[in-house]
Amino acid sequence: MQATTVGAALQGAAARNGTFLFDGDETITYPAFDDLADRVAAGLLARGVRRGDRIGLLGLNTPRWLAVFFGAARIGAVVVPLNVRYREAELAHMLGQSGARTVVGAGSAAGFDFAAFFDGFRTRIPGVRDYVFFDGPGFAGSTSFDELTAAPSDPGALAAARGAVTPDDPLLILYTSGTTGRPKGAVITHGSLLASASAQAAHFGMDERDVQLGHLPFNHVGGITCTVMTALVSGGAVALLAAFGPDGALRAVERHRVTLLSAVPTMFVLMLGHDSFAERDVSSVRTCVAGGSNVEPALGEAIRRGFPGASLYGLYGLSESSGACVLSRTDDDPETVARTLGVAIGGFEARTVGADGAVLPPGEDGELQIRGGCVAAGYWDMPDETAEAFLPDGWLATGDMALMEPDGHLVLRGRKKEMYIQGGFNVYPVEIENVLGAHPKVAMVAGFGVPDAVLGEVGCCYVVPRPDDEPPTPDELAAYCADRLADYKVPRRFVVTAEVPLTPVGKIHKALLKERHEAVPAE
Repeated sequence: MQATTVGAALQGAAARNGTFLFDGDETITYPAFDDLADRVAAGLLARGVRRGDRIGLLGLNTPRWLAVFFGAARIGAVVVPLNVRYREAELAHMLGQSGARTVVGAGSAAGFDFAAFFDGFRTRIPGVRDYVFFDGPGFAGSTSFDELTAAPSDPGALAAARGAVTPDDPLLILYTSGTTGRPKGAVITHGSLLASASAQAAHFGMDERDVQLGHLPFNHVGGITCTVMTALVSGGAVALLAAFGPDGALRAVERHRVTLLSAVPTMFVLMLGHDSFAERDVSSVRTCVAGGSNVEPALGEAIRRGFPGASLYGLYGLSESSGACVLSRTDDDPETVARTLGVAIGGFEARTVGADGAVLPPGEDGELQIRGGCVAAGYWDMPDETAEAFLPDGWLATGDMALMEPDGHLVLRGRKKEMYIQGGFNVYPVEIENVLGAHPKVAMVAGFGVPDAVLGEVGCCYVVPRPDDEPPTPDELAAYCADRLADYKVPRRFVVTAEVPLTPVGKIHKALLKERHEAVPAE
């Protein structure tokens, strides 16, 4: 019988034994990890965490991150995953809007001292009352991961907490930036996460012999659902990388005989172009999955040459679908993989609708909608935004424009929203515009994505300076953004200009501005 909660799924995998994680020289079995998750769960209960409480979880891809995720899931707590690239703007909003009461994470990561940061930042997030750090005690009043897992256990309380969790309980509040500039927290449930992971694992015929590369960040569905949870439901293993790097990824593929390699196109470009690629034995890879955007034909051909023993598939999914909901068919030819997103999987349904909401026949462009067990439960404490995307009859309005072919294949036409994807990360210009608009030298700003050979797309911002000030320099603007936003959101290009085109009501005519930008020959 298929598990209905993530805690039960881990317990079932532990009963089968086998290897769950490769972490450098360490091998962690399912039973050992199940015991660690129980100790985390007991420690959280001892610190007052209860079903429905939100826990901010910040760190790189490590066993301890996963132990907190599964320990929280086991007692019905809700995890708010946080990227180590986030800084004060993102952290204040996400921890505050979610109502997080606890933060668990790295004391330092990616060269940043998070313990010192939170010590000085606590007054900005008064709802957070408890801090636990993976690598040391942090600051006065916080505790360490080792202390958390050493807390005395109350078996009766743990059993009661485990038994109270249901498939419809929230498991993750995964924030995705929105067109309003306010990141929205998609509420992913135990059931929706398992539905997406199980559908993907079944589609690829995954089993206990599979090893996946765990390099996609766990604060994203690509890392937690499409990698970790697909391994869990199929009994396979994950070779962990704290963070992606092309050489480290290739070494891990060779060392751990990775069979399934999922990555965004940028990562494949970097791996295939790395000096060490020819030296690595990648013959174990039987499946390559490119998610985040279409598999461009030239890249698809390069992947097939680089991994000659592997089949290549495209993947489409989003936070609101808890992970993958569309994949290439296993018998799709290279042209079909390059041209389409794939087909709906796992009994999920897909359709396209017009501006009036009417379902369109095959061959017509419309908004892509998805229905099925993978669909999240809405946005956390945002009823208007939830009503707009999560429709009463169970359909999820993705905001992406697509065409459905007669056989069910979906062709992506573009984004209804302004979002662009830089190196696999979703970026919404309005969030950057809101930050730059507060710069003392900036009067107006408009941003959009432009093509980039390596990252796919990068941010470009046009800035109109205040008339009485010395114009800001591009370096000054980049530094201003870097202090306030995750680094992947910092625009790579700035154009300081005296004027931008305006609509009749005085708003920046962004479509015309982008047309003018594209008409200027690249330097």
